[in-house]
Amino acid sequence: MSTDIPHYMIVGGGITGLSAAFYLKKRLESEGRAFRLSVVEKGAAFGGKISTIERDGFVIEKGPDSFLARKRPIIDLAYDLGLEHELTGTNPAAKKTYIVRQGKLHRMPPGLVLGIPTQMTPFMKTGLISPVGKVRAAMDLMLPKLEVTSDESLGHFLQRRLGKEVLERIVEPLLAGIYAGDTFKLSLKATFPQFRSMEQNHRSLILGMIASRKHVAEESAHLPSAVRNSVFVTFKKGLQTLVSGLVEALESIDLRSGVGVAKLKQRGQQTEVIFEDGHKELVDGVILTTPTYQAAPLLADLPAASELKKIDYISVANVIMAFDRKDIPFELDASGFLVPRSEGMTITACTLTSAKWLHTAPAGKVVLRCYIGRSGEQSWPSWSDEELVSKARHDLRELLGLTAEPLFTEVTRLLNSMPQYPVGHLEQVAQFREELAAFMPNVFITGAGFHGVGLPDCIRQGKEAAWQLADFTGNELKKAAVAR
Repeated sequence: MSTDIPHYMIVGGGITGLSAAFYLKKRLESEGRAFRLSVVEKGAAFGGKISTIERDGFVIEKGPDSFLARKRPIIDLAYDLGLEHELTGTNPAAKKTYIVRQGKLHRMPPGLVLGIPTQMTPFMKTGLISPVGKVRAAMDLMLPKLEVTSDESLGHFLQRRLGKEVLERIVEPLLAGIYAGDTFKLSLKATFPQFRSMEQNHRSLILGMIASRKHVAEESAHLPSAVRNSVFVTFKKGLQTLVSGLVEALESIDLRSGVGVAKLKQRGQQTEVIFEDGHKELVDGVILTTPTYQAAPLLADLPAASELKKIDYISVANVIMAFDRKDIPFELDASGFLVPRSEGMTITACTLTSAKWLHTAPAGKVVLRCYIGRSGEQSWPSWSDEELVSKARHDLRELLGLTAEPLFTEVTRLLNSMPQYPVGHLEQVAQFREELAAFMPNVFITGAGFHGVGLPDCIRQGKEAAWQLADFTGNELKKAAVAR
């Protein structure tokens, strides 16, 4: 540690980096520790993939649009920022969700949780699954648990428990919205470890999910009453509210946008941050929150950095279209629909945004959001925006009979935005962090490429990294004081 006031730097100003800065500042101030804190972001704005725009009375999310209410970190952060009164839930009149099957919309049966049935009667009535497929899924109630401790793919696990039809026609389309990945390549431990716990503790995945539903009331007790019955939550003026709240809370520290980092080098007990413009700064601790493919060259002196390059990312896009309500030839009583791979369509899902979120469109107007891109379907980045809109409109015309010209469109390209967690991912991450700690002990790395891709997961990881840095530097200060 230097003898001057310790200087800490967070590289990356997305939601992980901003959360790390917020909680590090809060922790150090609560302990009465003197510090300097900088956040450097290569892009022009803070917030990462979060981007809310207002246009003609519409509130439009170009990136993520919501988060799971049951995940505490983001709700806790909203309270910490005094933003809990800005939270809003989904429209209770639009609870239906549909899945496309052979070119037609089928309502998802009530009681499905992450595609797993918790009410057998509606599941047995659905046209999404064949009679044989339903019998196969029900076998989960009788199959023994598999006594394994090693990782396996999410797809193999779900097919083993529920059968191929449920996986391909219901679960995979649902999970594609989270990871956009191939379930047979995704790690069960890294994506849905609770599934393995359900099998081990209840023998059956269905029985385990039914048991977990009994805790829903307990999970939602921390929520403001206005959103307590909503599975998904956002902010009344969009997710940019959270970013603005964080930036405002950090106005007393050194926030720098448009500043890229080229490399990190260990210099004794400090880290030298070398910027893209050539200038250098010595700091006492770093939290690195960039995507792993950007972090790897920054840690080029670390042999294990090559492991970061092995984490694949999928590119996705969304096409937002606004319409007059009178031009919409269908009921707006659902949150949207999902499209399985087998349907051969361009879009992977569509959210009826203004039906799901009542604050997103003016009276008499409708906004829809189509999603494009998943593993194995990565040719779209070469298409023009006009082609993306045209292909999305083609699918909406075929499925919904929607032929009207949009009032306007917004296309967002999120290139290399969805990290994929392969089987063995957690073990690989643990090994990498061990080597990083030995080589650069005051550098901590975190973010969506490691332990969760959702906003609450990124906030949790940012806070954990802040605590780790505070603990490490606190111990170093104590050692230095003893030595003196």
